[in-house]
Amino acid sequence: MQRQLAKEGLQLDLESVFEMTAPVLEVVIRGSLIYLGVVILVRVVGQRETGSLSIPDLIVVVLISEAVSNGFAANDDSLTTGFILVLTILAWSVVLDALAYRFPWFRKIMKPAKRPLIQDGELNKRLMRRELLTRAEVDAQLRLQGIEDVADVERAYLEPSGQISAFSKK
Repeated sequence: MQRQLAKEGLQLDLESVFEMTAPVLEVVIRGSLIYLGVVILVRVVGQRETGSLSIPDLIVVVLISEAVSNGFAANDDSLTTGFILVLTILAWSVVLDALAYRFPWFRKIMKPAKRPLIQDGELNKRLMRRELLTRAEVDAQLRLQGIEDVADVERAYLEPSGQISAFSKK
């Protein structure tokens, strides 16, 4: 296979694929410092939505991983740059949450509202289609709340977390 690749002008150098450019100890120290630093920063910021991971929270996680990825692999000369990016991302996360808490109009933009899923035993099929919810999934969520039949539900909402909160007629 290596001969065929050489004939086509492609060179496969397995040694360079696995060769480390930084000493193992440096990679371990960098990885440890970044991990511990991010854990401490996230703990200081605190968890504002327990039990769920919202879209903005997921974006924060993705951006943090991108910000520190070069520092993990020792491709970046400065850990400071990674930490500054992490601090910036976490600061914006806190600022946006504070604005959503303080201003109802901003909360409507940042935080999804609950949506009516069941009213007087009738399923909102339009919402189910839009959210790609099957009848089996709705029934399973209702059973978890001790409700056997949709007809027994006075009202139910699809919460921003994806959970269903239901109130029975009884």
